[in-house]
Amino acid sequence: MLNKWDAHREWFVDAALAAAVIAFTVPTTLTGYSFSLWGGAPDALEITTGVITAAAMMVRRRTPWPAIVASVACACVTGQVVPMILAVFSMTAEHRVRRWQYIALAVTVVYFAVDYRNPHSDHSIYLNIVRALTLIYLPAVVGTWVNAYRRLIRELRIGVREREEIAASEERRKIAREMHDTVTHAVTAMVLNAGIARDTTEPDEIRALTAAIEDKGVQALGELRQLLTVLRRDEGDLAEGTEAITRLVGEAQASGLKVDLRLDTPPGALPRQVSHACYRLVQEGLNNVRKHAPDSLVKVTCEVTGDQVTVSVVDTPDRADPGGRTVRPAPSLGGGYGLAGIRERVCLAQGRFSSGPTPEGGFALAARLPLRLPHD
Repeated sequence: MLNKWDAHREWFVDAALAAAVIAFTVPTTLTGYSFSLWGGAPDALEITTGVITAAAMMVRRRTPWPAIVASVACACVTGQVVPMILAVFSMTAEHRVRRWQYIALAVTVVYFAVDYRNPHSDHSIYLNIVRALTLIYLPAVVGTWVNAYRRLIRELRIGVREREEIAASEERRKIAREMHDTVTHAVTAMVLNAGIARDTTEPDEIRALTAAIEDKGVQALGELRQLLTVLRRDEGDLAEGTEAITRLVGEAQASGLKVDLRLDTPPGALPRQVSHACYRLVQEGLNNVRKHAPDSLVKVTCEVTGDQVTVSVVDTPDRADPGGRTVRPAPSLGGGYGLAGIRERVCLAQGRFSSGPTPEGGFALAARLPLRLPHD
C-alpha cells in the first residue's frame, strides 16, 4: 500500500510525462512541423489528439490501453512518436500484460511507418528499422525488467515484515515465559507460606515464614528487574541455571515439601540455554507439586549422562506416612501456560520433553537435552 509521499510522487511523475507529451505535440503543430500519415490534418484535430494522449498518461498505472491507443493515434495524426515510447515502457513496467511482445511489435511497425513518412527523415529503411526496434521494442523489454525488479523488491519487503513479525512474536513469547515462570513461582511460594503462617501459632515459625515470604518477594523483584534491564539494553543474561536448582529445592523443603535432590552437572558443562531450561523445568515441577500434591514424595534429578543432560521432577504419594503432617496446598493461579512454556523451552534447546501420570499414582515432568547445541 502506497504512503502519502509515494502517491504524490507517482502523481508528479505522471503529470511530468503528460506535460512532455504536450511539449512534443502542440508546439510542433503550431509551428507547422507536424505531419500526418494521411496528408494534412486540421490543427484542431492534432492538438486534440495530443491533449488526449497526455491525459492518457495520467491513467497509465491503472491500465496500459488508453496510453497505447492514444499514442498510436497521436503518431499517425501528428507524426510525433515520443508518446509511443512512453506508452510501451509503461505497458510492461507497470503491468504484467500477456503477449506484450506482439503489442510492442505492432507499435514498432507503426513507428517504422511514421518515421519513414517523416519529411525530415533520411528515408533509409535500414535506419528506420533500427530506430523502431531501439526506441520501441527495447523500452518494452526494459519495462519487463523494471517490473520484475519492482516485484522482487515488494516480495523482499513483505518477507522482511513477516520475519520482523515472527521475531517480535517470538520475543513476546520469550518474555511471557520468563514473566510466567518468575511471577508464578514467587507468588505460589509466598501464598503457601502465608497460608502456613496463618494456621500456626508459634512465633518463631511465623517469623521464619514471614522472612521466607520477604526473601521470595525480594528474589522475584530482582529477577523482574533483571528481565527489564535486559529488555531495555537488549543485552545481558537473565537466565538462572542448574546451580540455582539447589536453592529451589531448599525453598520447597522449607515450605514443607518432602524433596530428594540428585544433582550431578559439572559447572560450565551445559550451554546457558540448556541450563536455564533445566532450572525452569524443576521450578515448574515443584510449583505443580505445591498446588496439586503437597503431601507426596518428590524426587528431583538433574544429571549428565553421555552427551546429554536428563532433568526430571517426579512426585509419588507418601504411603509410608499416612498420618504425617498435612501440607497446605498452594492455590491454583490458573492460566495453564506452565507446561506449554517448558515444552517450548526444551524444544528451543533441541531437547525432548515429556509429562504425565506415573504408574505409582504420581506425576512426572522430564526432559532430555543435548550438552551442545547445533550453533555452539
